[in-house]
Amino acid sequence: MGRTVRVKSFELAAKDINDVDVTLLHALSTGVGWPHRPKDWDFLRRAGHGIVAVDGIGRVFGSAMWFPHGHDFATIGLVITSPRTQAQGTGRWLMEQVFERCGDRNLTLNSTDAAYHLYLSLGFTREATVFQWQGEVVSPPPPVPALDGELSSLSAKNIEAIAALDERAFGTGRQRLLALLSEGASICLLRRGGETVGYSMKREFGRGHVIGPIVASNDCDAIHLTAVHLKDLAGRFARVDTREQTGLFADFLQQSRLGMIDTVTTMSKGRRFLNRKEDEPWVYGLAGHALS
Repeated sequence: MGRTVRVKSFELAAKDINDVDVTLLHALSTGVGWPHRPKDWDFLRRAGHGIVAVDGIGRVFGSAMWFPHGHDFATIGLVITSPRTQAQGTGRWLMEQVFERCGDRNLTLNSTDAAYHLYLSLGFTREATVFQWQGEVVSPPPPVPALDGELSSLSAKNIEAIAALDERAFGTGRQRLLALLSEGASICLLRRGGETVGYSMKREFGRGHVIGPIVASNDCDAIHLTAVHLKDLAGRFARVDTREQTGLFADFLQQSRLGMIDTVTTMSKGRRFLNRKEDEPWVYGLAGHALS
């Protein structure tokens, strides 16, 4: 696959994302209305790999990142093309560069409406919808159901305590990502009968804080793992990305005065990504659209 692509009267080349000034990446995401701050880009570059499309004088016109887990799986995200090069093949070229670097890995991503048909044409299939809930958290917080178990905080240095549970929910091990996410995050653990049955993280992102990952086996557990963070964010901006459209958990988010402002589509290429089972751990809240 060629490492350059011609767009109108100029040529774009693939460059490693770590070799580009973060201010250029921030300008790229701002240009399409995404909330990523420079420090969010820095975190994502630590967590994964990426390329950018640059012209002959170093201007950035697109990006794409991938986040490998193990030897056979990766999530894809931050696939951005500047308004100037949209609908001119830059997005397809960036994805072909990602395919080349990911080899025969199974892949998943969360697609915007604008990119959906591109991903279909590249062999991805639709699996689910992700609902983006965000806004200023209501004070006082809404009531919660009775707690079944004990909530406690977890130190980042003990992050291995949730690795097995997260792998059951997510479908593959992502210990390195969990360790990176835990840096500076508030982590809540739910235990029942001496067993770890759920956890959640709150960390700074974009306009405020994102609550995710949230891993639980039922809506009531997920509510408690979310409420413990929301109560600390009363009157402040919070965001939760979830595949729950209805039910107690979605109702709780709405009662917390978070609005459902957008959706993206979870898609996969290779093996199916999502495999929800009754009474088994499930990712109620995503770590992020790129990280899933």
